[in-house]
Amino acid sequence: MNRRRAASAALVVALVLVLAACAPAANTYAEAAARPGFWLGLWHGFICPITFLVSLFNDHVGVYEVRNDGHWYDFGFVFGILLAASVFHGPGYARSRSDRRAH
Repeated sequence: MNRRRAASAALVVALVLVLAACAPAANTYAEAAARPGFWLGLWHGFICPITFLVSLFNDHVGVYEVRNDGHWYDFGFVFGILLAASVFHGPGYARSRSDRRAH
């Protein structure tokens, strides 16, 4: 049982590091035509919980891409946050509620 927990913890740490490596930051070399749009906003919103934690300790990591394409980036960002909340919060919350009812 302890090996399973250690493996799960190692997997979570690896996932956090991989997601943090994809954190949004200002790109001074980007052209105006290559600004982030909906899909990058969706990704940045999905990894927002991880990048927020990393941004507390690292000043070079931003949670939100300031030089974005406009409303489509914003829509993707908010949709990504909602998607992350449903993926990471939904199944565990539903399982814990059913466990409480069984007792």
